[in-house]
Amino acid sequence: MLFNLPKTCLVDKTIPKSKFFTKNLINYKLKEKFTLQISKIIWKYKLSCNTLNISFTDKIKEIQIFEIKLKQKIIPKNILKIINKSIPYTILYHFKFDDNEFFGIKLEDNKNQIYYFSNWNEKIDFDFNGLNLEIIYQNIIKSFIKNINTKNNNFEEIIEKDRKINILKKEILKLKSNIKKEKQFNKKVELNKKLQEKEKLLEFLNN
Repeated sequence: MLFNLPKTCLVDKTIPKSKFFTKNLINYKLKEKFTLQISKIIWKYKLSCNTLNISFTDKIKEIQIFEIKLKQKIIPKNILKIINKSIPYTILYHFKFDDNEFFGIKLEDNKNQIYYFSNWNEKIDFDFNGLNLEIIYQNIIKSFIKNINTKNNNFEEIIEKDRKINILKKEILKLKSNIKKEKQFNKKVELNKKLQEKEKLLEFLNN
């Protein structure tokens, strides 16, 4: 069984795509993308105080698990934003395309619109144990975070460290690209110096 959850959590109900067209959140172009990219949306599980017999918090009242059957092997990021705006609860997405699958979830953070995604066909062992739904939600998020010790640190610290690592990785890639393009020796040396500094910082954060 992919999700080791009690039968009380099972919903297994198809949600019509048209449900998301009536929320005034979608224009014609997005509606067309929705139709072209999404084959079916199934509400698979509901994690709540009633279905799991644990408490909720002000931040996390319920967690839904949606199975999204795709028509194309792509991550439909814009469509996820529409679904998340329409559903007032945290959603763990299970995407399927033919025999391929991956997972995604939005970080419940008012400051940033951050989504975590697995790789295609990456095996993830989700931990649905916890004293309340917020701890379960945090465990789900931590399942997506790699190269950081997520067991002994504060959740907010883990998220912030992961954010810094991702920013650094992007800056390093950009610097490497600029170094390849740069023709002037002095500027190339300066860029290499910046690259080494950022690579050292990334190594420090990864430890």
